[in-house]
This record gives sequence, structure tokens and C-alpha cells, in this order.
Amino acid sequence: MAEEQLVVFKLGTEEYAIPIFEVREIIRYSGATKLPNSPIYMEGIINLRGKVVPVINIANRFGQSFELGHEPKVIIIESCAQDIGIIVNEVTEVLRIADNHIEPPPSSTTNNYIRGIGKIKERLLILLSLKNLFTEQELSCL
Repeated sequence: MAEEQLVVFKLGTEEYAIPIFEVREIIRYSGATKLPNSPIYMEGIINLRGKVVPVINIANRFGQSFELGHEPKVIIIESCAQDIGIIVNEVTEVLRIADNHIEPPPSSTTNNYIRGIGKIKERLLILLSLKNLFTEQELSCL
């Protein structure tokens, strides 16, 4: 039976997950430098060991809002050969989930960045496809 390893994080009270191989690192979020005329979901930029990395408020990207809480995190991912940080409330765990516990998203979902729903006992995890999170035009703006 095949399985995949996921990094689980929270946005508000909802749990999301991304494949661990797409995560470069997880850092504490202490704010970002705002850029003028940037998309609403772009929080700003940070200096990560001498490299400028755009930081995205992923909840705004999803059309949601949430309070950051007292210790938000930034998950550094690579998308189209570019490092991007996504702000989350907290990173809760790394887990393995069997392929037979992953279902396709409901047909009513029109978002192509949701690649499936993971079922672990009573929990539901929204599995994201990071390559579909941004269009090429949006990536060029970042």
C-alpha cells in the first residue's frame, strides 16, 4: 500500500496539508516588508539568509481571513524554481497517510489547487497542490 508524507498546518480552525518534499523549511513569522501595488494576498517580502523571499497570506489567497495568533509560522516552499513563504497559524505535525485514505475533492469544488481530502479517523485534511496555487502571471508578479 502506497502512502505519502505530509506537513499539516492550520489556517484558523481548518487543517491543510502539503507533501513534505515541497517544504524547504519552516520559520517563525515576525513580519514582512510591504511592497506597494502588490496583490492583496501578498503580505510582503522577507530576508531569508540574504535571499529576498515573497510571503503570501494563503488565507487571503483562498478568500478567507483569520487571526494570526501568537506564534504564526512561514512555510518556505519552492514553486516554479522560486522560493515562496506561506503564512499559517501553526504547523501541527508531519504524518503519513495511505493513498486509500485520500479522496478526490468534491465535484462542486472549482479550485484546482485542492487535490484531495485526507481522512484520518474523524479528521479531514484539505490536501493542496502548490503547483496550481498560482498562475504563471501571478508568479511573475511575486
